[in-house]
Amino acid sequence: MKILMLTPYLPYPTNSGGQIRSNNLIKQLSKKHEITLCSLVKHKEDKKYTEYLKPFCKNIYVFNRPEKPWTLRNIVHTGFSLFPFVVVRNFSQEEKDSLPKIIKEGDFDIIHAETFYVSPHIPQTDIPVVLVDQTIEYQVYQHYVDHFRWFFMRPLLYIDVLKVKYWESHYWKKATRAVAVSDRDARVMRNTVNGLRVDVVPNGVGEDFTQDVPLHYNKTLLFMGNYDWMQNSEAARILAKEVFPKIREQIPDVKLIIAGQYTEKIKDLEAENIEIVDIAVDDIQSVQHYFRTSGVLVTPLYGPGGTRLKILSAMSSRLPVVTTKVGITGIDAEHKKEVLQGEKPEDLAKLTVQILNDKDLYKDLADNARKFVEENYFYEAIAEKLDTIYTEVSNGK
Repeated sequence: MKILMLTPYLPYPTNSGGQIRSNNLIKQLSKKHEITLCSLVKHKEDKKYTEYLKPFCKNIYVFNRPEKPWTLRNIVHTGFSLFPFVVVRNFSQEEKDSLPKIIKEGDFDIIHAETFYVSPHIPQTDIPVVLVDQTIEYQVYQHYVDHFRWFFMRPLLYIDVLKVKYWESHYWKKATRAVAVSDRDARVMRNTVNGLRVDVVPNGVGEDFTQDVPLHYNKTLLFMGNYDWMQNSEAARILAKEVFPKIREQIPDVKLIIAGQYTEKIKDLEAENIEIVDIAVDDIQSVQHYFRTSGVLVTPLYGPGGTRLKILSAMSSRLPVVTTKVGITGIDAEHKKEVLQGEKPEDLAKLTVQILNDKDLYKDLADNARKFVEENYFYEAIAEKLDTIYTEVSNGK
């Protein structure tokens, strides 16, 4: 089939969950399908990364979106339009103007939209649209507003939450087929839109983490993330301020590494035994290094959203995981078998101490997690699920 895929980012380098997902799906799907990719970039120099994607795509079109989200134009446009901020900041008039011609010349069988907020670019067309939402955006923004420190601003921000919910559900209904990345997200979508058909195509571990690695027990804790995402910044602060001090009370020589992109947003967390490591967006080897040499991944995630690919990467790397119920959403791992799960910061601290003090438990968790990922979350099988949906949709099912 000829597939037109729209993404709100270039799927390389793979420094975020969405990029990991799109990059691996494109590689797998290109074995059977002809893919044309349309992506947004914040920086013109990012266009150089298309070279890494050309072996898997017939054509690649790159369009610019605002480099910084909080521009005066974006704020004013959000305030005086029906669209929410997430749509405004990810909109490109250039892409909207170009798509009719691309679609006309491409003779596509399917349009694959990755995230609902690329949908405003798609013109009226008879081509079936498969819309994949990697997270339920209105719930992400709801969580952010619920915890916004300036409470007097919350009523204004709730307006944007309502707009996100309206347009998100609007595009779910408009699509030929809606797809979620977890059973939990699929239930939310069905409960939001009565009678909506939703398939599940889960996230997986990227090919950079499919290689098996030896056990690497040590007392270095890790949190990895893109701190431009509010859930990751929130989790890093909870880890450094509430979880880690409780662990140090019992294991004084424990260390914490908080690594990833946009670490300037959390630089104030650097302290004794806490190291902040900034990793360049295209430095995949450093990401691998920290997953494969740290002792425990501790992820106090409380903001909803999709499947946490950092957890799958850790499990594949034999790096034991301590996380929350929200953190493990979309991953059918079992508490005390493949992961350790707690809710309050003190619970996460207690579990981390437990695993560091019990090397047999450490080894069991690491080995079970690796086997679990191999059997359930490699992208070759995941791409087959998406390929089945393409076939059903193209046949009018």
